[in-house]
Amino acid sequence: MKVRFSPLSLAIQSALLIAVLPFSAQAQTAAAEETKTKSLDTVLVTGSRIKKAELEGLAPVQVISRIDLDRSGLTSIGDVLQQITASGSSLNTKFNSSGNFGFPPDGGGVGAGSTTVDLRHLGAKRVLVLVDGLRWVSESSASGVSTATDLNTIPLSIVDHIEVLEDGASSLYGSDAIAGVVNIITKKDLDGAQATVSYGAYDGKDGDTTNYDLSWGGKTEKLRFMLAASYNKTKAIGSDSTAQSSFPVPGTGLRFGSSGTPNGRFIFTDPRCPGGECDITTPNGSSFPNGPVFIDGGLTDDFIPFSRANRFNFSPFNLLLTPSERKSVFTSIDYDVSDRVRWKSKFLFNNRQSVNQAAPEPIFLGPGNTGNPLGDDITISADNPFNPFGVDLGPDNLILVGRRPIEGGPRIFKQDVDTWYFSTGLEGDFDVGERVFYWDVNALRSENKADQTTFGSYNLAHINQALGPVANCTGSCVPLNIFGGPGTLTAAMLRYIGADLTDKSENNLTMWSANLSGDLFDLPAGGLSFAAGYEYRKNNGSFQPDALIVAGESNGVPSLPTRGTIDVNEFYGEINIPLLADAGFAKRLDVTLASRYSDYSSSGGTTNNKVGLRWQINDQFLIRGTYAEGLRAASVGELFGSASRFDAQLIDKCLISLSGNPPPASLAANCATLGVPVGAQQANSQISITTGGNPELSPESADSYSAGFVFSPAFATEANWSDRLDLEVTWYRHELSGAIQAIDAQTQLNLCIDTLDPQFCDGITRASTGVIGGFANRLVNLGQITTEGLDFKFNWALPESDFGQFGVNWSTTYVDSFSAVGANAVVQPRKVGVEVNDSGIPEITSN
Repeated sequence: MKVRFSPLSLAIQSALLIAVLPFSAQAQTAAAEETKTKSLDTVLVTGSRIKKAELEGLAPVQVISRIDLDRSGLTSIGDVLQQITASGSSLNTKFNSSGNFGFPPDGGGVGAGSTTVDLRHLGAKRVLVLVDGLRWVSESSASGVSTATDLNTIPLSIVDHIEVLEDGASSLYGSDAIAGVVNIITKKDLDGAQATVSYGAYDGKDGDTTNYDLSWGGKTEKLRFMLAASYNKTKAIGSDSTAQSSFPVPGTGLRFGSSGTPNGRFIFTDPRCPGGECDITTPNGSSFPNGPVFIDGGLTDDFIPFSRANRFNFSPFNLLLTPSERKSVFTSIDYDVSDRVRWKSKFLFNNRQSVNQAAPEPIFLGPGNTGNPLGDDITISADNPFNPFGVDLGPDNLILVGRRPIEGGPRIFKQDVDTWYFSTGLEGDFDVGERVFYWDVNALRSENKADQTTFGSYNLAHINQALGPVANCTGSCVPLNIFGGPGTLTAAMLRYIGADLTDKSENNLTMWSANLSGDLFDLPAGGLSFAAGYEYRKNNGSFQPDALIVAGESNGVPSLPTRGTIDVNEFYGEINIPLLADAGFAKRLDVTLASRYSDYSSSGGTTNNKVGLRWQINDQFLIRGTYAEGLRAASVGELFGSASRFDAQLIDKCLISLSGNPPPASLAANCATLGVPVGAQQANSQISITTGGNPELSPESADSYSAGFVFSPAFATEANWSDRLDLEVTWYRHELSGAIQAIDAQTQLNLCIDTLDPQFCDGITRASTGVIGGFANRLVNLGQITTEGLDFKFNWALPESDFGQFGVNWSTTYVDSFSAVGANAVVQPRKVGVEVNDSGIPEITSN
């Protein structure tokens, strides 16, 4: 791999990636000469703010060069990063359902059409993304205010190399750097013009990708500049293109299909059905013009019992690869104000238009089926011309009406996302006596705005009216044939109940910082070096759902707008203490200490520390280890996320149940404390639940550990069979506590009754009768995540030959354990290597 260093770069350092490739063994001639040339100038290393001459840092890292990016054939930074072995599962263009997630309870939403990176399976929101050492703005979302970074907003064409720190670094960079840091280094010193065109396609001519890049740069004695434009277009691949993806779960047929079918599923109580309950579907489309469907105490052939064979296969409507179109413009200017002061500035605009697709939206009606009173409490009138059962179907007898109107076509989710970025700053150095000190000041402003329009949704208020009494269906209202099979919904019916919804979200970042570093004084083993700095950040976020959603009339859970601001002042310091140099058992032994104090407007002050040991035994063997404290501050969505309402069936252990069972005697004291009188009864198990942000949230905290060695044997260096060989082994462990998450409403109620903990009880209010009057299921700092494993990296560069130079790079991550607190507030160890709920944590990942 080609590795570049410069005195001014903010780099994540790795001595293992030398003259080898990260993805496969390939010939490389041009890179060979550059690989052998390494600058001994001092450099900044991501994972440290101190400029050093050493090329090995304290922490495990991976470097991906420009050559590797080009040879990968990929067109997104995120797609590249998702190939590294430390990467977990995260969004990308192959994740179709991101447009169809509703309003997640964490307030962060889902960045439909985006590509993110997850390290160590800790989640994309726990990875910090930098560009040339400065933070990048978080993505906007179709369903909230996200805290992850959409890597599609950064065009691959402007990247010189990507460097990944696989260790906690909050003591140096602040919030989000729990699992690691991705530092994207842009191109420098381009002189002339470059143009590239690439095309790729899958078998069957689907999913073809076209990419155009144009860059032009120049330099004089003092000025360096670059202009770049990029265009990328990727077409879709449908799930119906392969047999494996044609069903919800491969090889299971309709077993995991949906009960929301074009023919419908209707469940209601009626003495004329076996057991007093009908669970039926219509095998053929019909308007039922011939009278009732009950004859002689049974059903006519117009309806049959619903079975698994009647389930709906929604998979063919989905996409394996989502289409997108990205356009970007980038400029970079560096100007030498003097011999020791340089001005730098960057500007970027990026637009992404992408599409998700899903099966036609189902209509589910009846108590607890929509999370919306308009659908839960609906009554289908007996005099509706398309009601064949001759009775009102409502809260007293209706259990479920499910119908998927395929006549309206699939749901389409279209995203239009704009990203603006501007940064400027000065950097330089000065002397104090014989010592050189380095400084820089930076300012940036960036924003990400997203619109998502959903085509093919429904107006629940209109559905309510169209199924009600005919006398109330006036004006443009058209009675709805919800019990007929496919083909019975007319264009007029669809026009009346249909709705296209547009949601808007925005994330803004304002930041300025100042840094100073250098050597303070000499110790016997070398200079004691330091770095110190200040950073201010302000994050603004907002989410505006469609007016129909705000009014509670959409076919789903109502949601309100979100808006909030968080700012933080931070101070950090770092020192590197050389303990030994050129001793018998230590060519060099250093200890590094770092600390960062962060004062958040939302949660107050917090301090995070880090200690690292670097023991260079000789030129062949290096031992290193770190302990780091980490944090992730609650985001705008998590703190101020708007309220969404849904209805749930809950069992209140303090009340006499609907079946007459009294509460356990062991809970009597706790129930009395909660204001529940003796003998209180639960008359209704359906409780209205409100979810939303929680302004009382604390930052997440983490303890991260790493230890390992690097072995570069002399016998394999510049030998006739080997130019260089490196072996790296790293052990890691992350312990995350206070993770922000929503818990199951029933679990919250149980924990409140069992523990009286205000964290669970504050959101639950009771009337004087003891019954629940209000239930706020807010986010809490309840989660815990612990993971542990090993990384192995093997790099071997062969000597140059007439055919060029060949190199082999092999990386493997072994996950030994992973456990997390689930929505039921119970620690759930994940069986590594086994898929659970469509996600898996591989035991071994290798490439």
